[in-house]
Amino acid sequence: MTQAVQTFAQPTKAQFGQGIAAMVAVVLASNYLVQFPINDWLTWGAFSYPVAYLVSDLLNRRFGPGLARRVAWLGFAVAVAASLTLAPARVAAASGLAFIASQLLDIGLFHRLRRGAWWRAPLVATVIAAVLDSIVFWGIAFAGTEGPWITWALGDLGVKLAVGVFMLLPFRLLIGRLPAADSKARAGTA
Repeated sequence: MTQAVQTFAQPTKAQFGQGIAAMVAVVLASNYLVQFPINDWLTWGAFSYPVAYLVSDLLNRRFGPGLARRVAWLGFAVAVAASLTLAPARVAAASGLAFIASQLLDIGLFHRLRRGAWWRAPLVATVIAAVLDSIVFWGIAFAGTEGPWITWALGDLGVKLAVGVFMLLPFRLLIGRLPAADSKARAGTA
């Protein structure tokens, strides 16, 4: 059985730049907000970070995994460099490692699952990537420090999963706006 070659739309320079800008904004905001606990279970960064999965999943759906990976790598480089001015070095390094590992996992899983129901690829990829991200980030950024970092990690993961599920709504609304030429990709046949 031969597998059809998938073709994806080519982004404009503006679309590529917007993808990178969105990734950088999400990572910078999250790295800054993670420093502010809401309580012993949660920091503000948990609410902004899952948007990164929405960005990569939309890019992956429209432009394919190659472009999504390029945006993740470029967003990673710019965001980590800028994060060093907004957050302690340990948080910036942990964020960078967690970000790139979880983004590449999300992109790969999404691509493998893209032919199923519209919600399956973004949901499964986001859930599994969020678990990896939380383990890597909290294990490096705050392990051995004062503060209830384990409960923060658990609360953070819970919010990431809830926000990830909520992000299905904008994902569905935004993929519905793709041009007619991408109707096969939207339907899961590309």
